Formats: sequence, C-alpha cells, structure tokens
Amino acid sequence: MTSRKILLIDDDRLQFRVTQAHIKSFQTDLYALDWASTYEEGIVKLLSGDYAACLLDYQLGERDGLQLIREAMAKGCRTPIVFLTAETADRVDIAAMNAGALDYLVKGEITARMIERSLRYALKLGETLEALRRLATRDQLTGLLNRREFERILIEEEERVRRFEHSLGLVMVDIDHFKRVNDTHGHMAGDVVLPEVARRVADEVRSVDRAMRYGGEELALTLVQTDRVGAIDLARRVCRAVEREPILVSDTLALNITVSAGAAAMPQDADSGPKLLNCADKALYAAKARGRNCAVGFDEI
Repeated sequence: MTSRKILLIDDDRLQFRVTQAHIKSFQTDLYALDWASTYEEGIVKLLSGDYAACLLDYQLGERDGLQLIREAMAKGCRTPIVFLTAETADRVDIAAMNAGALDYLVKGEITARMIERSLRYALKLGETLEALRRLATRDQLTGLLNRREFERILIEEEERVRRFEHSLGLVMVDIDHFKRVNDTHGHMAGDVVLPEVARRVADEVRSVDRAMRYGGEELALTLVQTDRVGAIDLARRVCRAVEREPILVSDTLALNITVSAGAAAMPQDADSGPKLLNCADKALYAAKARGRNCAVGFDEI
C-alpha cells in the first residue's frame, strides 16, 4: 500500500516526534509525515499541493495557525487541515472551523487513535467538498469551467489588470454549424463533438489561462498577461487545432468540424470585463460573417 504524505506545521520538534510515533502506530492507514517548523516554511509546503492532509498547530511564533489557514485558503489551498491547539476554549474551535479547518484536536488529549480517526474524517470530507466544488464550477459534458466561474474569473482578472497594469486577452470560440450536427446525426453525435472540440481548444492554452464553456456550443478563453496580438494568435491556433483532423463520432462516422473565434484584449480594446466580453463577442460575429473557420480580432472589424 502506498503511503500518503501528511504535513505537520508546528514550531515544537518534540511535537513532531510525538506525532510521528503516533502515525507509525496506526493500525490501518499508512502515512508518511513531513514537518515544517515555521509559518513561512509551512505556507510554502502547504500550497505546493504535495500533501494529502495537514496537521496545523495554533501557536507559530509571532503569527498563529488561524492566520496561516486564512492565507492558504485565500490562495486556493484545497488540502484538508486538522487544527491542533493546547487551548480548550470553544472560541478557538469555532474560529478554526470558520477559517477552513475540517477538524480540531486538543494537544493534551491526543492519542494515536484520535489522530488516525481525524485524518480519515478530514480526507473523506475533503474529497466530498472537492466533488461538490467541481459540480458547482465545472460543466459536466466538457469538463471545462462553467459560465458562473467565467463571470467570477472575469471580475477577478479585471481587478488584476487594474492593480498591476497587466493586459488580459479574451477569446470567444463557437463551433460552426453545430445545430446541423445535431439535426443530421443526432444529439449523441453532438455530445461527442462538443467535448472533443473543448479538449482541443483547452490544449492550446497555458496552465495559467482558463478555458470555459460559456453556453451551448460557445467557449471562452481568458489569457492572463496577454495583449491583443497574443490573443488573436491564440485564436488562430485554436481554429487550426480543431480543423486539423476529423472527429471520430462512431466506428462509421467521422466529422470535419471547424470553429470561429473572436479576440479582444484589455485595456487595449476595453476598460472593463463586460466591455471586453462585448468586444470579443463582436469579433466572433465578424468571424462568422466572413465565412467561419477563421479568427478575427476586435481591431480588425
């Protein structure tokens, strides 16, 4: 059985040794314990995503574990956290849970069995929360982020453009004659074509960019620190990637599918997220009007 990595963030070496001894005595689950002795080291390791769960001490020098949880959550941490403290006050318990911890243990009462149970509980709850988070943010058919996430991300990226004076590219992509695919070959064919187009489109963007299903057969790509030239270049690559080879719908049916794309950038073409979306949308309609299977930048309309 492969052991899962657990991170202990605690400034007390003795606590590390005690916790390590507890974990080695587990009867069922197998874990490997790593240790961070400072707030700074702990936050870096926790955000690395290398750990199945984290045991976090309340006292960490000048700063405390509550601060660390809040900072980690604000930076997108998804690792389940079990909070450890010498205090027994309910206020600490509640504060830890409100900050994002999934369980709470009082140091003076900890046994190996309690840690094992707590880790098992936190891991299971973490898996459940991640599944719910995926359902809330992902489109079920394509696996891409959904429209609600697109709208949230656009607001977030607009703020980043203003704060750091970066650029933001937006590409809107639409499958050409998708209704014809459904009408001619049935909706099951459409349910094969759409995810495959989404995969090909998403493969063209960097890991820092976001690919989303905006609605129907329309996709949206947000491109961080990307100007107008970069956005239109990506839009053209997307068109070529989709057109490159037929999509195999069944053993006897392969369809030649193309897309149209419109590109715009902030602040070159727009000074807000909604205006940027409007510009990219107009460019997309221009691409459709020019015969489809092409990309048009807002400045080319």
